[in-house]
Amino acid sequence: MRIFVTGLVLAMGMIGLAHAEGDPKEGQTKSAVCAACHGADGNSAVPTFPKLAGQGERYLIKQILDIKSGDRPVPEMAGMTDGLTEQDIADIAAYFASQPATVGSASEATLKQGESLYRAGNAAKGIPACSGCHSPDGAGNFPAGFPRLSGQHSDYVAKQLQNFRSGDRSNDGESRIMRDIAANMSDAEIKALANYILGLH
Repeated sequence: MRIFVTGLVLAMGMIGLAHAEGDPKEGQTKSAVCAACHGADGNSAVPTFPKLAGQGERYLIKQILDIKSGDRPVPEMAGMTDGLTEQDIADIAAYFASQPATVGSASEATLKQGESLYRAGNAAKGIPACSGCHSPDGAGNFPAGFPRLSGQHSDYVAKQLQNFRSGDRSNDGESRIMRDIAANMSDAEIKALANYILGLH
């Protein structure tokens, strides 16, 4: 219940954030440098780099701003955001948000465990259902700033959960939603969940 309430408070706060209006056409040009790692349309072919296609603009803007400010350290992005203006960021986010996202194929080995965690969580360990914030089909909750998970690379998802668990990633706000959830997850649970998300649609 505490996680639900803090999530709701966080969502309400994020709805109030204001950003420049993004132009997808401008964003396509400005995102050319992003293509090497994230793909021209935001569907990265490299499993350690996140897919940005179909992601919510609010979430993308927050992540880019957090990376630029240092609130979310990403060594691979060093220097990449330094010269971006607020309008550049809004345009790039609008472009990637407008692109259709691809979905991968999950392994059958841990599919049931991953599905159970995503849809029901594990109350005994204090792990809520991911679907509560990220929607049953993994489409996310864009107004609240909760990211799309559907089809995201399993390697990337697993790494982010591990980073939240260790505290290496802490840009989930003062409510610590993701850090508190990940802290209760084992490596096996993280791997199973990440696998399920890869094929979720």
